[in-house]
Amino acid sequence: MNVYDFLIYKPSGEEVPLKAFEGKVLLIVNTATGCGFTPQYEALEAMYREFHEKGLEIIDVPCNQFGGQTPGSDEDIHAFCTLHYNTTFPQMRKSLVNGEGELPLYSFLKSEKGFEGLPDNKMGNLLKGMFEAADPLYASKPDIKWNFTKFLVDRKGNVVARFEPPVDMDKVKEAVEGLL
Repeated sequence: MNVYDFLIYKPSGEEVPLKAFEGKVLLIVNTATGCGFTPQYEALEAMYREFHEKGLEIIDVPCNQFGGQTPGSDEDIHAFCTLHYNTTFPQMRKSLVNGEGELPLYSFLKSEKGFEGLPDNKMGNLLKGMFEAADPLYASKPDIKWNFTKFLVDRKGNVVARFEPPVDMDKVKEAVEGLL
């Protein structure tokens, strides 16, 4: 089993089989429009423009599970992203990434690459404190912890890396470039 066995959905409800991206490098990201990490859209779009022709696809999965930071409709989310960040990569329907009703794709991604910790930086330490206060056992669970968790998938459909939100985007870009 690999990522190509799953479907995601456009805002219209139309199914998008991930098999349509076979042979591409995928970066699958759960996003939010009102998060401290929302400016990562800028780095994601720059990466997409630089590497799309070489085989990169970024799949944006808006999610409102973390702090209610994506309250709008799919249309509102799309308008925000195109207006503020000029995004051109595919944006999917707002979806759940944890718990009952989560996208089966996310169940698979988390089973392939569980949580491995947060970077030792300002935002990583801030999130660590927040997560520990909410659940002292958070680090032992594979769940998505926050907005802008990224999964990197190679050209064969294998999940090869997971990047937590505070990981420097240059590190993400380096990993993507290494697969192209």
